[in-house]
Amino acid sequence: MRKLGTSKKSETDWKRVRSMKDEDIDFSDIPPITPEMFAKAVIRRGLKPIPRKKQLTLRMDSDVIDWFKRQGQGYQTKINSLLRAYMEEHFKKSA
Repeated sequence: MRKLGTSKKSETDWKRVRSMKDEDIDFSDIPPITPEMFAKAVIRRGLKPIPRKKQLTLRMDSDVIDWFKRQGQGYQTKINSLLRAYMEEHFKKSA
């Protein structure tokens, strides 16, 4: 039995797209790119892919969680960074 493909056939009129000139393209709905956006950009060409994070349930003291949440947005990333620093320090000691 043959598996069915998951992707549908493109409905894009490629012939029309290829014949368009740059001045025919409507960019009005695209917000302008600011220097701040470029400053936050990360180029990953040629680098190893970033490993995906895993979701888990972790029991922590509520005052610790509350303190991190008060630090603002990205508190989970901060917790991850601290745990990584702890892990890397232990790798150094065991090497």
